[in-house]
Amino acid sequence: MKIISILLLHVMLLKRMVHTKCRATKYPFSEVTRFKISDEQVPWTVCVPEYDPPEYNSKVLMNKPWADPPLEDVSFKPKWNELDGKINRKSHTGTYRILNERPLNPQGRTGIKGRGVLGKWGPNHAADPILTRWKMEQDKKVLNTTTNLPILQFCAIQRKDCKQWALPGGMVDPGEKVSETLQREFLEEALNSLDASKEQAEADSKMVRDFFKQGVEVYKGYVDDPRNTDNAWMETVAYNFHDEDGHHVGKFDLKAGDDAQSVQWMDVDKNIDLYASHSNFIKSVADRLKSHW
Repeated sequence: MKIISILLLHVMLLKRMVHTKCRATKYPFSEVTRFKISDEQVPWTVCVPEYDPPEYNSKVLMNKPWADPPLEDVSFKPKWNELDGKINRKSHTGTYRILNERPLNPQGRTGIKGRGVLGKWGPNHAADPILTRWKMEQDKKVLNTTTNLPILQFCAIQRKDCKQWALPGGMVDPGEKVSETLQREFLEEALNSLDASKEQAEADSKMVRDFFKQGVEVYKGYVDDPRNTDNAWMETVAYNFHDEDGHHVGKFDLKAGDDAQSVQWMDVDKNIDLYASHSNFIKSVADRLKSHW
């Protein structure tokens, strides 16, 4: 029953998040305008004869070690829907279609083709740690005056690129385990481990490594990311790490680093506007912990 409930939750999350933020008029970090389509025209199963989206492949991807080559490169022979060397080209959503030698977004049209600013054709895998603690005053949980439920706080970072608040997650490196990505991204973005002293970095790393052993998976699948295109898209695995008494990561001195401009403990509330599908992940955590939303 528990597995069925989780699967149903994942389906409900997908219905709420698919192709809302990734159909904004302008593609991020560019002047390229997406081809306008209605909600009904998103599925590939719906015939849209006039669909003719522009192609965009950012120059920032050229000759980068973390990025795929152009599809026109004769030496580039990707193994779609497989583990391609150390690069995971499998999708959490299942087998995706290949059309005209290009991977096809499993959730439908986005109004733009190509790779955009994403490093990989097809699925681009990320991991998002959701670190939570209770909002406390005088050793008591603070209750919301409307719902009378305890207020949850989560570690939020403000992204440097778009200034939006988000989870301190990031891309899974080739050959890297998701558990390693979760720890690395939190240390780099929320504790600024890259600039910390060797002693401080080692101490933080040990505490995070120990604390992250108790994570609970809350989502695994497609992400409604503004960078998605018809041929490249974001997927993630999100884990909740809850500090019930606030004596572990809940007491950390947060310091923004790497891709983060700011970092803070933010109150969980349905009115918060977060990057991509992050609000949906937070909602699932609030439901699981029976906190205010």
